[in-house]
Amino acid sequence: MGNDFLVIEVDDVASLTPLSASVPPAEQTSGGAGLSPSELAVKMCSRNYGAGADGLVFVSRSRDSEADFASRIFNSDGSEAGVSGNGTRCLAAYLYHGALWSEPEIGIATVAGVKRGRLVSAQGLRFEFEFDMGKPNLSSQAVPMALDRPLDRVVCYPLHLGGDMFEVTCLSMGNPQCVIFVRDLLAVNLLEIGPLIEHHPVFPDRANVEFARALSRDAIEIRIWERGAGHTLSSGTGSCASAVAAVLNGLTDRSVTVRTEGGALRVVWREDDTVALIASAEVVYEGRWLAN
Repeated sequence: MGNDFLVIEVDDVASLTPLSASVPPAEQTSGGAGLSPSELAVKMCSRNYGAGADGLVFVSRSRDSEADFASRIFNSDGSEAGVSGNGTRCLAAYLYHGALWSEPEIGIATVAGVKRGRLVSAQGLRFEFEFDMGKPNLSSQAVPMALDRPLDRVVCYPLHLGGDMFEVTCLSMGNPQCVIFVRDLLAVNLLEIGPLIEHHPVFPDRANVEFARALSRDAIEIRIWERGAGHTLSSGTGSCASAVAAVLNGLTDRSVTVRTEGGALRVVWREDDTVALIASAEVVYEGRWLAN
């Protein structure tokens, strides 16, 4: 999908400690090459000086019976993501490709809970999955948003940015999402507006930003600014959030094709309130990290 991730196997993802001012460097648990996971993510994800990626995924066998594997995902800026739909699917492709898993279904623990996937098809290095991404949380407190009065749903909320006002629909898919529907995606200066909304004071934990346009009752197109990664060509949770937001705004039905710059994903907001994400992932390369 053009949303790329690096995968590293470790003994136990729970032992990894993100780079934090409250933890002395000597007590940081290394993600490799003597670096913290956050530092390693920054170095490895650099497209000019590293391997290049939107994020770094660590995986280990799960020590919890609820999941088969456990994962931690770090963005290219070193911050940790609660969950990534595309990152989790890329991890699943890695596990099947490496013959580390062969069952038709897989459970992967993330910071935002266990995500369960089903292998739909496998052709060479390309794997298609249907993942249950859980239920969207629609309240402003879940996003979270710093509002004077909490809202059960954040639909067409007026977000002021300098002299401009955007009507935003916000929700949590395990991470904060802000969706803005526009008539012309090409007219949006994503590189300028994206980071301003990501760091807007109303979002204390920052936000992922999607600009979206409805094409029909079953299709939308989006452009993405990801928290901690910047402009990305695709996003699984962003696609899920955009599809849910389209339904909340009365623009589409509950089964939607989401067209991103990197490719199309299928999102179904089921009647039981869970969201299914159907899309592919492709293994590209493997190698050894030599830098320290």
